[in-house]
Order: sequence, then C-alpha cells, then structure tokens
Amino acid sequence: MNEFWLLFGMAVATMATRIPVLITLSRRELPSGVRRGLHYVPPAVLAAIIAPIVLLDEGKPYLALDNAMLVASLIAVLISWRTKNLLLTIVVGMAAFLAWRALF
Repeated sequence: MNEFWLLFGMAVATMATRIPVLITLSRRELPSGVRRGLHYVPPAVLAAIIAPIVLLDEGKPYLALDNAMLVASLIAVLISWRTKNLLLTIVVGMAAFLAWRALF
C-alpha cells in the first residue's frame, strides 16, 4: 500500500509543477524565436540519452571496433540521413548491431 501512496505523491508533485505552466502558455502565443528553439529540444534530449550509452563503457570512452552499439548507431544515422525512413533505420540498425555483436 505504501507503493501506491508513493506513486500517487510523485504523480501529484509532477502534475503540480507542470499543469500551471501548460495552462499559462496555452493562452499565449510564443515568440517565433522560442518556437524555433523548441524544435531542437527533442533531438537534444534524445542525443543526451543515447550518446553516453553508445560512447561510454563504465564511464570511460569506448571507441573500439568491437563496440557494436557505436557501429550500429553510425550505420543507423547513415540510413536515416539517406532514406528518412524510420522503420528501415530501426531494422537496419538492429540488424547491424546483432551482426556486429555476433562477429565480435
């Protein structure tokens, strides 16, 4: 039962900090510079999550040829850049990761 109250309290705290801002901003038109800048938030957050997983091993840089995540990520970036196809990028990236891992 304590877990329920813990999750409930976390949900209330999260919503209490976000809802007032969303309500306030929903009634206003954001300046064009802010709107332009907000377009960069999702790629920046995604890069901040993925880069340490791909480039680090136990907190140290891991830029070796046997780093399957690095090789698969580079292939996925190349496929994404050339085709702009999300499904193809995911499938080829996963295949590259599994194949590279099997080789090393």
